[in-house]
Amino acid sequence: MSAASASPLVADALLGAAGAFVALAIVVLYRVVTGPTMQDRVIAVNVIGSNTVVILALIAAAFGEPGYLDVALVYALLNFLMSIAISKFTVERGGVI
Repeated sequence: MSAASASPLVADALLGAAGAFVALAIVVLYRVVTGPTMQDRVIAVNVIGSNTVVILALIAAAFGEPGYLDVALVYALLNFLMSIAISKFTVERGGVI
């Protein structure tokens, strides 16, 4: 741990919250598999990506490692671009999701 890490109680709370977000991502994975529509799957994958960003931020705060925040920011950008790209290719010409 670095010198800027949180106290043990706060770090445990942050890691517990990260664990809750992991559990939520596993539950949302059901929607990715079952659908029923492509838009449902895209939104579920976006939720999992957003959960990943939050998990990385909580881990960065718990361990006092700001490098994880850089990874979280890059992952958030890639998650956003992936959602836009998939939406662009699943929408019919002139249609709306």
